[in-house]
Amino acid sequence: MARLQGKVAVVTGGARGLGRATALAFAAEGADVAVVDVDLDGAAQFGEVLGAGSVADEIAALGPRGIGIQADLTDLDSVARAFARIEAELGPVDILANVAGGAIVPLEISQPSIVPIADVRTMFDINYFTALHCVQAATPGMKARGSGAIINVSTIGAVLTAPDGRASHYSSAKAAISHLTRDLAAELGPHGIRVNAIAPGLMATGRVKAQAVARNLATAADAERIPLRRLGEAADIGGPMVFLASDDARYVTGQILSVCGGMALVAS
Repeated sequence: MARLQGKVAVVTGGARGLGRATALAFAAEGADVAVVDVDLDGAAQFGEVLGAGSVADEIAALGPRGIGIQADLTDLDSVARAFARIEAELGPVDILANVAGGAIVPLEISQPSIVPIADVRTMFDINYFTALHCVQAATPGMKARGSGAIINVSTIGAVLTAPDGRASHYSSAKAAISHLTRDLAAELGPHGIRVNAIAPGLMATGRVKAQAVARNLATAADAERIPLRRLGEAADIGGPMVFLASDDARYVTGQILSVCGGMALVAS
């Protein structure tokens, strides 16, 4: 039997990149999936080609039910409406994957002594608060049923520091996600809810590849410094996500699983 058969999963940021890969991996294991994103057509922006008209259609082609909900997860009212629709159309939420976020603001002025405060607020809004909002929407039902799995997305940058201190806004927001994960695991464990996080390294999503040269990040030279000698692909996230969502990880909680090809072992 598929490992997530009969489960309802929510994937935020699921319209492209790591979120889409997560949604399709969950669906391939039998889960009905709600894709929640601020832009459901986001894949086209960076040339990511879908196998159907939408990610929800791709999910349906695999067999389970799929719905797409366009919502701003930095807004509590939008979150409440999204989760109400998910429960009405798919049923109670069993799995929450908080993938929404990213380093979308400039890296050129991201060292902590000079970074614009507005950029820091943006990073926390889209990386930390989107996750916290969705956790607070999903957990009442999970508590009532005595089960659930939450997977957040941090980064290996939460424990590594760039030589020049850049991307401080992103790494700080993701470090907060890592700590949130552990805090939630301690709080929610007695209710049968497991909370873990994935910490990706340099992942060659469509957006990252499109911006690699301009940002001098996720380049071929970076790939050569990774023990597995390649950048991560979006599909590399699916297996670890399914593991943490499934009963294979039934005694795993409060963990930050690095998915970085060994980059964290050799980063200076």
